[in-house]
Amino acid sequence: MNEEIDNATLQKATNIVTMLNSYFSERIVGQTNLRMSLLTTLIANGHILLESVPGLAKTTAAKVLTNAIGGSFSRIQCTPDLLPSDIIGTQTFNSAKSTFETKMGPVYANFVLLDEINRSSAKTQSAMLEAMQERQVTIGGVLYPLPPIFIVIATQNPIEQEGTYPLAEAQLDRFLIKEVLDYPTPEEEVEILNRIEKNIFASEQQVLSLEAISFLQDLCKRVYIDNSIKIYITKIVDATRHPKKYIDECLAKYVLSGASTRAGIAFMEGAKAVALINGRSFVTPNDIKSLKYSILRHRITLNFAALADNIKVETIIDAIFGAIKTP
Repeated sequence: MNEEIDNATLQKATNIVTMLNSYFSERIVGQTNLRMSLLTTLIANGHILLESVPGLAKTTAAKVLTNAIGGSFSRIQCTPDLLPSDIIGTQTFNSAKSTFETKMGPVYANFVLLDEINRSSAKTQSAMLEAMQERQVTIGGVLYPLPPIFIVIATQNPIEQEGTYPLAEAQLDRFLIKEVLDYPTPEEEVEILNRIEKNIFASEQQVLSLEAISFLQDLCKRVYIDNSIKIYITKIVDATRHPKKYIDECLAKYVLSGASTRAGIAFMEGAKAVALINGRSFVTPNDIKSLKYSILRHRITLNFAALADNIKVETIIDAIFGAIKTP
């Protein structure tokens, strides 16, 4: 059983989250879902996939988060000719010493932004699997552990499909969260222009440390989750696999395959992070509900009939959550 979190420790966590929220909001206009998803991913020490058209602050948000805690940042622009060694590193021969030297790739950082990940080939995408899941890379038969705080922020453009390689289900499943971003409102866009005019990014000030994030990540594991909520999670995941048992046949017929066990783990770990963000030491059913799209939208596969009938995966998720009794 996890040790109970005392009020002083919880208050310390709340102060850290407040500082992160403030720092983010001062530099990024709107994008509340993006901010919440990035914080959840950071505290749960997972990875996040962002889907949107270009220019909606995905790269900026990743840099802002990195600057806030003084972490290391790498940006990898994915292209069809990108090789696995371009990401994880390689061995080079030093003729002066007659020895091979290991050159670490850009994956060795606290925050790794994979821009347009679906433009890289399947071989390059698979090279990221070991890094994301095992948190290590293999170069010349030698294992190199990645930093303890290691977050992959991958982006993909849903519009341009030429020259892209759709992510395999096994790759998608490695992402704790998938967030879909939309355009800002006209009012938000005016505020963006005002902030750019004031040059708010001229001086990036570190407000926290990597140790503070490690503290949050360790504390996240101690957040209490009742067994009734674990049962709630397993029922939700089961409903994605056997939708005909839970939802109307007219919607269930569109589901090709459901979520894996990683979805249940993601719900539990993500909900613990959300609880900490909201200043609580325990998980509530609403924490699970707040993550329903982020956790499941990339783990439920719909068939071609759904595409033809314009059925969105969010519609299926809503039906599933409506059918499962809240504890």
